[in-house]
Amino acid sequence: METKNIYNTTILNHYNNNWGTEYQIKRDDKGPMKTSSHDYYVLEYPPNSKRNIWTYATCGMFSFNENMPIELHIFSLFQDEKLVELLTAVSYYQISEDKLNLNHTVNFGVPWQPGSRCSYGLISLPYLDGPNLEILRIDPSRAVHFYWLIPITEEERNYKKKYGIEALEERFDQNKFNYIDPLRKSVV
Repeated sequence: METKNIYNTTILNHYNNNWGTEYQIKRDDKGPMKTSSHDYYVLEYPPNSKRNIWTYATCGMFSFNENMPIELHIFSLFQDEKLVELLTAVSYYQISEDKLNLNHTVNFGVPWQPGSRCSYGLISLPYLDGPNLEILRIDPSRAVHFYWLIPITEEERNYKKKYGIEALEERFDQNKFNYIDPLRKSVV
């Protein structure tokens, strides 16, 4: 089996150990990722008894050969094929630019979901799932990190740039931040 297929299978098994084995493989074949050599797709996990939200997760954003591999996931109140496209665009940016990591922000270029003011994403620790999801140790010296892509507003992104990630997370806590509400107001 090729290294990339082993990587994707390992990632899939890790997600399944955390979120269950009911999922669909989704691909966005419209954009530039279709010409990439990466075996990339998005996994769509429906709501279950533990969590009443949809989960979309990248699989193949990296490979075992890369320095600090990460994979991303995003949540939704409803099933949304546009999130497959959004994660694919973010992944393509990562594959072509190799710049994304924890606490970075990305410009989605469009609202996260219809009517939302959140058109940016914050790469965050997976607070809802904790360390069991966050780190998959491949061997003693290598690990894959799984981060939560939290939709944020432009104002929140600017606040983070000016005051730092801790200040923004403090604002989230103070304002009872509803990470799943696409129509939420900015916390700053």
